[in-house]
Amino acid sequence: MTQIPEFKNYIAGEWVRSSSGATFENRNPADRNEVIGMFQKSTAKDAEEAIAAAREAYSSWRLLPAPRRAEILFRVGEILIKRKEEFAQQMTREMGKVINETRGDVQEAIDMSFFTAGEGRRLYGHTTPAELPNKFAMSVRMPLGVCSLITPWNFPMAIPSWKLIPALVCGNTVVIKPASDTPLSCYNLVKACEEAGIPPGVVNFVTGSGSELGTSLMTHPDVKLVSFTGSTAIGTTVSTACAPGFKHCNLEMGGKNVILVMEDAHLDLAVEGAIWGGFGTSGQRCTAASRVVVHKKVYKEFVDKFAARTRSLRIGNGLDPHVEMGPVVSASQLRTVESYVEIGKKEGAKLVTGGRRLESGEYARGYFHEPTIFGDVSHKMRVAQEEIFGPVVSVIPADHFEHAIEIGNDVPYGLSAAIYTQDVNRAFMAMRDMYTGIFYVNASTIGAEVHLPFGGTKQTGNGHREAGIQALDIFSEWKAIYVDYSGKLQKAQIDHD
Repeated sequence: MTQIPEFKNYIAGEWVRSSSGATFENRNPADRNEVIGMFQKSTAKDAEEAIAAAREAYSSWRLLPAPRRAEILFRVGEILIKRKEEFAQQMTREMGKVINETRGDVQEAIDMSFFTAGEGRRLYGHTTPAELPNKFAMSVRMPLGVCSLITPWNFPMAIPSWKLIPALVCGNTVVIKPASDTPLSCYNLVKACEEAGIPPGVVNFVTGSGSELGTSLMTHPDVKLVSFTGSTAIGTTVSTACAPGFKHCNLEMGGKNVILVMEDAHLDLAVEGAIWGGFGTSGQRCTAASRVVVHKKVYKEFVDKFAARTRSLRIGNGLDPHVEMGPVVSASQLRTVESYVEIGKKEGAKLVTGGRRLESGEYARGYFHEPTIFGDVSHKMRVAQEEIFGPVVSVIPADHFEHAIEIGNDVPYGLSAAIYTQDVNRAFMAMRDMYTGIFYVNASTIGAEVHLPFGGTKQTGNGHREAGIQALDIFSEWKAIYVDYSGKLQKAQIDHD
């Protein structure tokens, strides 16, 4: 029998076992019989040791010039390029999404490394005229200190890179806890950091349950910022835990994203966008297009085309290059999808296609569910309001453009939206009127690029944006500096004639 590898925590530059002595399994969601590896079942003691290591390393890391920090991060990107295929295949095995998507996940971490490392020679502040003579005024960024990074399973290398790389370039040190469903991809990112030469203690990595580690990571007095990506329910818990200590808190949470299909849309293109948005990553994206609002004039034609294309999707193990949709990540996620299918039926939505778990033959050992479409959905139904995080799409008829916008905005979230239309005026009105952090024209709701800000409105987050230069505002503080070289006391606003 092949020996199952054991992966350790990374604390103060050393790979160490948990103080609990216990481990947990990481299994392939396409084949439950395959154990990818054993990971540490860490305790609060492990988290506190990681925080202490990060605190000690901070004093020297923050003083390393930002261009020097950036040079190390460029090397991280170079290492990821060399090992892209290896890391992508491992990600498919632990998370389930198809190999082309996991290659894209690693590529996003590469892009983030290179883009954000470039900020090491910028990290721009501002200079501005002072209001008094012989006085100089400017603003600069300064790091926060130790940052706790809590990351999800659906983009198990890309999202950790969104947090890790900006935190480091700004001069912070980190403790990162990946989702227990997908710890290997984050481990690979941390190994790349080690290989690139990031000093001991600057990056620390602990695995285990959020219930065991969360209190320390969120409330420890040496932690200055908590950056969390996950569900809105858990994000509320994170926010509440951070509030008493006035910790910085960056929350990236749920979405109930919409594609608007107008009567003048290129329908075949809109169908492909709905397929990619609804069933890419088996619908397990915060930007997934789980709602499609279609003008009533083309509603039937769109639904027929959408259903036919959905039925043609090949479902299976994501390592097969011909497979278009893999499993969901876990048994619990599969149960969630099944429960929402039943909710949709009970609410009176029309089951157009799909709706069943796949259990026989090649699917017997995995967490597979048919791509599912509900039609004739009222926008007030739960399947049209609540985040399912699975391959279930609700199609909702709209009377006209303004009605479609109204339906699109009438959810608790505001992450991503898209419109398919040939009318440039409508496109610009939709850009203006959809209250979302991301918007696409004649493209699906997924496909964000690292040099633009990522995040949303309402219950999607707490106002911060990841990626782009805007991410630097999460991981740094502004300091205003005044230098008076007049040789006398000058009183701003008071000494103003």
